[in-house]
Amino acid sequence: MKDLFGTALLDYHNANYTEDLTTATSISDEDILPLPYLFRSFKAMPKLEQKALQLAKGKVLDVGCGAGSHSLHLQQQKALDVKAIDISQGAIAVAKARGITNVEVKALLDETDTFDTILLLMNGTGIFQELHQVSKYLTHLKSLLQPKGQILIDSSDIKYMYEDEDGGFWIDTNAAYYGELDYFLSYKGEKEIPMKWLYLDFETLKLASETVGLKCEFILEGAHFDYLARLSVL
Repeated sequence: MKDLFGTALLDYHNANYTEDLTTATSISDEDILPLPYLFRSFKAMPKLEQKALQLAKGKVLDVGCGAGSHSLHLQQQKALDVKAIDISQGAIAVAKARGITNVEVKALLDETDTFDTILLLMNGTGIFQELHQVSKYLTHLKSLLQPKGQILIDSSDIKYMYEDEDGGFWIDTNAAYYGELDYFLSYKGEKEIPMKWLYLDFETLKLASETVGLKCEFILEGAHFDYLARLSVL
C-alpha cells in the first residue's frame, strides 16, 4: 500500500495543498474527494455524523479515524477519553499532530481493549470489505464492548445505483451482494491498489447483527439512502 490517503492528509495539514483525492468504484466514475472536507468541523459534518457524536459516551474507539475530526470533537468539546485508530500511517500522524492524545496505527481486528462507544463513520461498514466477513467483524466488535456499550455505525443502501430508467433494477442475483465494490483512489498521478469496500443496507446489517447476538437499532436516516445504526449486546 502506498498510503496515498495519508500522504494527501499530510500535504493538507502541512500547507502543501495543491489538489484533491480522486476516487472511483467498480460501478461509478471518478469523483473528487476534497481534502478540506476531511478536516471539517462539527458544524460542517453531515447530520448522521453529528448525531453519532452526540450519542457517543464514555471511553470511545474511533475506527478509521482519518484526519481525526470526529475524535478531536469528542476530546475537545465533550472531554471524552478517545482512542483513534487507522491503518494509514499518514492519517495517524496528522491526527496526532492535530492534538488527539491516544492514536495508533492499527487494524480493527488487532484491537483488544474494551470501550463504551465504538464509532465507525463515513460508511463504517466499508471496513468489512465483503458480505461473508461481516459476521467476523461484528463478533470482534462485540468483544470490544464494555457492559451496556454501543457501536455507532453508518452506511448506505446503494441499490438505487442499479436502477434503470423504467424503475427496475439490473442487479445480477447470481453475482455477489450488490453492496460489494472495488474502491479506487488516486492522488497526484499515483494510483493506490484497489481495495474491497462494502455498502450494507440496514436490513442486512440488522440480520447479521442479530445472528451474532447484537441488537441493531435504526437511529437516523440521511439525505441520500444513508443511515446511522446503533448496535448493542442483546
